[in-house]
Amino acid sequence: MYSHLEDFIYELYTSIGVEKPEDLDMNKIAKNIGIKLVYKMRPFRLNNEIVLVRGTKQEEWMLFGHEVTHYIRHCGNQLNMHPLFRDLQEFQANHFAYHFCVPTFMLEEIKNVTANEIMNQFNVDFDFALRRLEMFQNKLYFQSGYYIKKRNKVAVATK
Repeated sequence: MYSHLEDFIYELYTSIGVEKPEDLDMNKIAKNIGIKLVYKMRPFRLNNEIVLVRGTKQEEWMLFGHEVTHYIRHCGNQLNMHPLFRDLQEFQANHFAYHFCVPTFMLEEIKNVTANEIMNQFNVDFDFALRRLEMFQNKLYFQSGYYIKKRNKVAVATK
């Protein structure tokens, strides 16, 4: 069972023909969802432009995943927001990036998935891959029902 975010990303990607890791091309995705990519000294989103900072392909891809969140799911100018609301949007963008850059529906197709495999197939750095692997494994653990079975056991105190 997918979360709302996983469903959203699956629908987004399949609607533009992105179905496997090789299809995760930042420029093609940007074009298909109506985003213009621009490079400057500081990343941000303005209207239909996403401004990225030049870096490695991995850095640019992970930053793109973050900034796409602001384009797709957020509105308003962060400079005029309460700091707590801005922090919420940044948290959401970071979380979205993990799922956008390494989609669950693609991860499920990999046998014996490892952080190195995620790095190689999804063009992300090791720390990002490791965190995404942890998220994926936690999802599988909770869906297995083992967590619920163990949690429902009742301890009985004796005198």
